[in-house]
Amino acid sequence: MAVPKKKTSKSKRDKRRATWRHKAAVQAQKALSLGKSILSGRSTFVYPTTEEEEAES
Repeated sequence: MAVPKKKTSKSKRDKRRATWRHKAAVQAQKALSLGKSILSGRSTFVYPTTEEEEAES
C-alpha cells in the first residue's frame, strides 16, 4: 500500500523557488546585455545584417 510522503517545509520550497527565479533573472540580464551590445555596435557576437545577406546572394 502507498505511504504518503512527508511534507516539504516552506523554507525548502522557498529556497528552490528563489534559485529558479535567480537563474531566470541572470539569463534575462544576459539576453538584455547582448541585445544592447548588438544595437550599439560594440558586439563581438556575429550577427548577420541585411546588407551582408544581400551581398552574399
